[in-house]
Amino acid sequence: AENAWVPITADGWLYINCLWVSGSMKGNGCSNDLLEKCLSDARAQGKKGICILCAEGRKREFLADPKFLSHKGFEIADVSDCGITLMCLPLNADTALPKFKDCARHPKAEGEGFVLYYTDQCPFTYYWVPRVQQAAQEHSIPFRAIHITDKEAAQNVPAPVTTYALFRDGVFLTQGIQSDKKFLALAGVQI
Repeated sequence: AENAWVPITADGWLYINCLWVSGSMKGNGCSNDLLEKCLSDARAQGKKGICILCAEGRKREFLADPKFLSHKGFEIADVSDCGITLMCLPLNADTALPKFKDCARHPKAEGEGFVLYYTDQCPFTYYWVPRVQQAAQEHSIPFRAIHITDKEAAQNVPAPVTTYALFRDGVFLTQGIQSDKKFLALAGVQI
């Protein structure tokens, strides 16, 4: 977790970047197998436990399913103001739980209009970010994209998710990667 590209404090923990199974693999036990491998790795490395991001109370795009995690014994370690949760599965009962940094617990972007923080952690950003930038420009929508390219910057992003964090007028909107059409709908543009 010390090397994770998310703004958390979780020294000695193993961070799961993605446990999002969809499509033809859904319902085939892949999540169980992946989670068991993560637990095995955490034990072998002498970690305090494993942690992962999900959404408070419900499944959201590109985040782990909180019901699945709770079923597997995970507990809530911390919650951000935007409803994104840091869940963990400690390997020892007396271990201090991981936490969000304040910038992630209370997400807020500087500037007016749309501000997007994103990394190359997901291949969908490579395709959709330029399309959203172009759509914003074509419709004169204030839009600024901030490409996070190093661990230090990622660990200080003003949002709990660094893969894709979209703000409007400083307020966190979504971690769901937007198509150009979805973005324009968010911006109130009729197509």
